[in-house]
Amino acid sequence: MSVRLRAVTWNLRCGGIDGPSERRFHQQADILADLAPDVLALQECTFWDEGEERRLHWMCRALEMNPVAMVRDGIGDGRNHTALLYRPSRLRLLGRRTTGVGVFHHALIHGRLRPVQAGDDDSLDLLALATHLTHTDGESRLREAQWLTDHAGPFPGAPDRALLLGDLNCSGIHDQDPDDWAAIPRNLHARYRHLTDNGRFGGMDRRALQVLLASGWCDPQAHLGTWREPTVGYAYDNEKVPLTLDHILHRGFTPKVYGTHDTPSARDASDHLPTVLDADLQTVTE
Repeated sequence: MSVRLRAVTWNLRCGGIDGPSERRFHQQADILADLAPDVLALQECTFWDEGEERRLHWMCRALEMNPVAMVRDGIGDGRNHTALLYRPSRLRLLGRRTTGVGVFHHALIHGRLRPVQAGDDDSLDLLALATHLTHTDGESRLREAQWLTDHAGPFPGAPDRALLLGDLNCSGIHDQDPDDWAAIPRNLHARYRHLTDNGRFGGMDRRALQVLLASGWCDPQAHLGTWREPTVGYAYDNEKVPLTLDHILHRGFTPKVYGTHDTPSARDASDHLPTVLDADLQTVTE
């Protein structure tokens, strides 16, 4: 037999908080409750540490999930966080840690999880990695991505199965470069493009994602042979460029469904759309 798990990653844009309004925050909770993830990575959990992390714990109660961890950005004003959650009715948390401190603009969270039906069989464990790679430039993003390559294959002490969930701020391999780069404000080009030897911007900088795939992480699209919709490019009038910046990569899973959750409500709730992966985890041992 096998267990089907659902993984979701979503950048919430300022934690769903707009000044005194928590409208988007509650809207995001409704959307995530409908998606019912077993593993959930959330980026831009801004202000979620306020009131003894009341928003984190409210969200966990609303979704019937538990936190693996919520980690403050390594750089910035200290208001932004990355979070990793799991569903305790489906998975047990065996261990957690934060790595890359001082390297990541945002954060990298490790959670070792086990299907509840696995009992004491540690061969069925999985490693969930939640991250948010930097938006600033391709070189910094590449350095961060290289912290994730160890777990793209067998690694001492690590489970045979792994999920990497996050806003990687890196365009998907099958995204097309914009027909007209003027569609992106000039001051934002450094986020997305190579700088050539002559000091001019070149094409899309995909090196962070490329190094992950070259190291052994798998894009579910390659297995399924279908290409999903972009996760950004709809929210800002001066940046109408559809790109797939949010990803769930895997190792040791069988992807079944992989897509972008694109609805009017999700578009209203954030400037990123949720990414959803349904995958099978084999639970039969010899």
